[in-house]
Amino acid sequence: MTDNAKTVLITGTSSGVGLAAAIAAAKAGYTTVATLRNLDGAGPLKEAAAEAGVDLDIRRLDVTDSESVAEAVDGVLRTYGRLDAVVNNAGVGSVGTLELLAVEQIRAAVEVNFFGVLEVSRAALPHLRATGGRLITVGSAYGVVGQPFNEPYCAAKAAVEGYMESLAPVLAEVGVTVAVIEPGPISSSFVENIPVDRQAMLAGAGPYKPAFENYLVHIPKMIADEVQTPAEVAETVLFALTDPSPPLRLQTSEFSREFVAAKLADVDGTAIQSVTRQWLAPAETP
Repeated sequence: MTDNAKTVLITGTSSGVGLAAAIAAAKAGYTTVATLRNLDGAGPLKEAAAEAGVDLDIRRLDVTDSESVAEAVDGVLRTYGRLDAVVNNAGVGSVGTLELLAVEQIRAAVEVNFFGVLEVSRAALPHLRATGGRLITVGSAYGVVGQPFNEPYCAAKAAVEGYMESLAPVLAEVGVTVAVIEPGPISSSFVENIPVDRQAMLAGAGPYKPAFENYLVHIPKMIADEVQTPAEVAETVLFALTDPSPPLRLQTSEFSREFVAAKLADVDGTAIQSVTRQWLAPAETP
């Protein structure tokens, strides 16, 4: 870290894209404040930083706790005197469908994936305005295309898409650049960390069991050749941080570009519904 370096705060850096983005930003010369909900989980982040030969300022930030958010943002200002960019990356997955999930489970997913983004962004904006900074959010191609049995996650990511698209021209008037990163499938611990017992859900799925079983068979096959590493996605995050004029939406792969493009061209929803319903159909036997 250097005295004149730009400062970026990144949420959700314990693993996956957040960890990779923190390392990439630090390598690029940013003073990088890498935050996570539980500091006890910072081991992999510290190991990655040591291996990469970079320094990180690791701090606690729980995006669902307004006091934690305010403390983290204020702490960055006290330490460095400026905040040039925020990367909203913290998120949680969700598997299920409306009758199989309690409303509280749906609220919890939306609280992290949508309201957590707003909480951090709101706290950071006065400081980003002061530096002409960047507000970057890791969304998902599935925030554009709704994925069966991922309704709360997709809904929250779609809300992020809509909010940031609406906010972007407003913030441009005060000198802040907004960008949304849209990855497709990523090889990380994100899926394994989803707080769902899939076998128990299958056992209790009732009329949804055949479709859910077919979905669990189709999805790994569909994405087998499309999965990106967190480091590959982090390259797009770094582009959003450094490019003079990044676009609002940044897909991270050809898969996500084609996926998003198909949805945006599908005015009545017929084409996308045809695709996603195939994921719930019985697998063809050889």
